[in-house]
Amino acid sequence: MEASVKLYTLNFDEARTYLWAALFVVSGMVLPQVFHLIPQGGIIFAPLSLVILAGAYKFGWKTGLMAAVATPLVNNLVFGLPAWGVLQVMMVKLVILALVAGLTAQWFNKVTLPLLIGVVLASEALGTLAELLLTGGIAATIQDFTVGWPGQLLQVFGTYLIIHGLARKNRFISH
Repeated sequence: MEASVKLYTLNFDEARTYLWAALFVVSGMVLPQVFHLIPQGGIIFAPLSLVILAGAYKFGWKTGLMAAVATPLVNNLVFGLPAWGVLQVMMVKLVILALVAGLTAQWFNKVTLPLLIGVVLASEALGTLAELLLTGGIAATIQDFTVGWPGQLLQVFGTYLIIHGLARKNRFISH
């Protein structure tokens, strides 16, 4: 299943980069609050990862990178989540996700379910390694796979639908 969509590689000298990154930061504040209404919803569904993946894939690694760094920091300052103790690990994992997603989209210039599955799996593998190096603990890392698999599915299919939705909206507006 391949979508015919326009993917962007925005640069740091474009105002759109900062506007989209700000939108993803706001989305990354609202969406987790909704999922936190479900017991362990943040751990199970990883809504922040969905926002970063969709943003970086659609608008490039630079936009995704800014959102990946700013969103957990702003969330921590406003809501106290993620907790300070896991903030560093979460930021590193989100930065990895943004880079893998943005560079994959730039390289292949298309969005497919297999590519998104590859992005999520590669990011999880690299993120797991980073978490092990940063914490030395395996328990939280294993939790990403045993409890967090619905979030990984949400990232793949949610990003596909979001990007498809943006493409459909752009076609509707331009006609």
